[in-house]
Amino acid sequence: MSAGTAGERLQKVLARAGLTSRREAEELIAAGRVSVNGQPARLGQRVDPRTDRVALDGVPVPVAPGLVHYLLNKPPGVVSTVRDPHAPHTVVDLVPSEPPVHPVGRLDRDTEGLIVLTNDGELTHRLTHPSFGVDKEYLAKVKGTPSREVLRRLRQGVDLDDGMTAPARVSMPEPGLVRLTIHEGRNRQVRRMCQAVGHPVERLVRVRIGPIGIGRLAPGSWRHLQPAEVRDLLVASQPPKGSSGGASGRPGRR
Repeated sequence: MSAGTAGERLQKVLARAGLTSRREAEELIAAGRVSVNGQPARLGQRVDPRTDRVALDGVPVPVAPGLVHYLLNKPPGVVSTVRDPHAPHTVVDLVPSEPPVHPVGRLDRDTEGLIVLTNDGELTHRLTHPSFGVDKEYLAKVKGTPSREVLRRLRQGVDLDDGMTAPARVSMPEPGLVRLTIHEGRNRQVRRMCQAVGHPVERLVRVRIGPIGIGRLAPGSWRHLQPAEVRDLLVASQPPKGSSGGASGRPGRR
C-alpha cells in the first residue's frame, strides 16, 4: 500500500492516532523516526491503517480504525472473561458494549483492581505474553505480619509447584500489607506466593499495570486510556534486546 497512491497520508494517520499534530508528524517522518512495515517512512507516503504497521521510534502506533482502550477498576465477584454462564457479571458488562472488547489478561473472581479491555490485538499480545515482561503491581492484605526473612524470600523467588518465581519487588507499607511487583503471568501467582511463605492473602488489589496506576478510579468504574497512555504501555512492553517477543507461554490469573 505504501508504494502506491491509494490510502491515507501517513501524517494524517499519525495525527488521528492522537499522539501528535500533522505538522509534528511531518517532522517525525523527516527525522527518520517513523517506519511503515519495518521500512523508513517517507514524507507524503500513503498507508492503509487497516493493514500497514506503523511505528514511532520502533514502538507500534495503534492506527487501525475503531480501536478502543478502556481501563477498568474491577470489583470483587466479577470474572475476567467475555462471557461466563456461571457468573452473574463479567468485566465486559461494565464497559460499553460496542465495539466488542475483551479483557487483557485475567484477574481471578476475588481479586480487585486494574484491567485493560480493548479490541487492540497488538496491545493485548504485548501486555499478556510472558516474553514482554510488563510489570504489574499489587497490594496484598495478608494474614499475619511477614518477617524480614519472609519478604526476602518473596523478593528472591518462591518455589511453587510450577517452578521458582522470578525475583520480585516487595515492600511492606504497613503491618500485614504487602506491595508486590511482578512481571510473570502465572495462574494466581501472588496468592500462591503469599500462601507458600505462610501468609495467605485476605484481599488483593492490582494497582498498576506498567506505567498506568489506579489513581482515583473507583471500583466498578472505567475510563478511556489516552493515546499517550496507550503508547506508554507499548513502550513498557518493548521486549529485551535479543528477544523475539514471541516465545511460547500462557498468561494466568493473579
